[in-house]
Amino acid sequence: MNALRAIPVAAAIVLTGCASGPTKNPVDPLEPLNRGIYRFNEGMDRAVVKPVAKAYNTVVPPPVKMMASNFFSNLDDVIVTANDVLQLKLKQGLADGARFVVNSTVGIYGLVDVGSMIGLEKHNEDFGQTLGKWGVGNGPYLVLPVLGPSTLRDSIGLYVDGRPSKLRRITHMRTRNELYALKAVSRRSQILESEKVLEEAIIDPYEFIRDAYLMRRRSLVYDGNPPREEYDEEIEENYDKAPIHNIPSSQQDVAPVIPPADKPAPSVSDAAPSAGNAPQPTAAAAPPENSTVQTADISQPAGDQPGVRKVWASQSNSIY
Repeated sequence: MNALRAIPVAAAIVLTGCASGPTKNPVDPLEPLNRGIYRFNEGMDRAVVKPVAKAYNTVVPPPVKMMASNFFSNLDDVIVTANDVLQLKLKQGLADGARFVVNSTVGIYGLVDVGSMIGLEKHNEDFGQTLGKWGVGNGPYLVLPVLGPSTLRDSIGLYVDGRPSKLRRITHMRTRNELYALKAVSRRSQILESEKVLEEAIIDPYEFIRDAYLMRRRSLVYDGNPPREEYDEEIEENYDKAPIHNIPSSQQDVAPVIPPADKPAPSVSDAAPSAGNAPQPTAAAAPPENSTVQTADISQPAGDQPGVRKVWASQSNSIY
């Protein structure tokens, strides 16, 4: 079974040099090949995996589904703990190791998540993240047959994590294969609701899944605090250069003058003089020393509207 799991990874790596054609995204140089594998996976999912997952959700009671999910999650904690140590997260490694021991004993082989009840938080670590922690780049984005989105680095990590897997050590082939199938169906059933985003949104599902996967993996590598991208810094620099919309550029540095509060407002008759007595335009007088001067504030948003600078910077960088 482990050899079968390695086939999609090896096939995608071997086919790396076989893809050609124009690409739109530098992180996805194999897009023509990946889209073909994506369509194959989608067809198999619609024909087999998704109907089985729906039936699983309908027939299996929620408590049983929860215990199945807890069982496989507990087995994964062995891999999580090993990668904690490889990333020198020793404190987290001790907590994840304790979580595995508690759930495997008190939790009856992981069927009950006792660890979370006593404050031992569930973490997500794998060898792909470990490689990223020590500076190994993603490599090209890949869509693996059956397994779905990945990268060259994460494909290697997937193979390495599969070596010490508890399921792999089950000698009875039929039981091992049934457990692999149950794990796949259990995980597929958990995303039936979330996939409605793809069905309802007017977007390219392939690009959405690719970008979401890469963003999530980047966040996991940096423990939810990834470094800022270069375009974020450019937006900050552009804030100070943002023009004020609807105000001529020649007037942006001129502060509007508010008349003193003690000066009476002009009457209606004064505001509408006859044609024969129309006043001649005069030069604008300088504001009194005690008058209140209000300058246009472009640093703060008005009400619920986004700040002028932020809107301009975002539009100039094609974010909206």
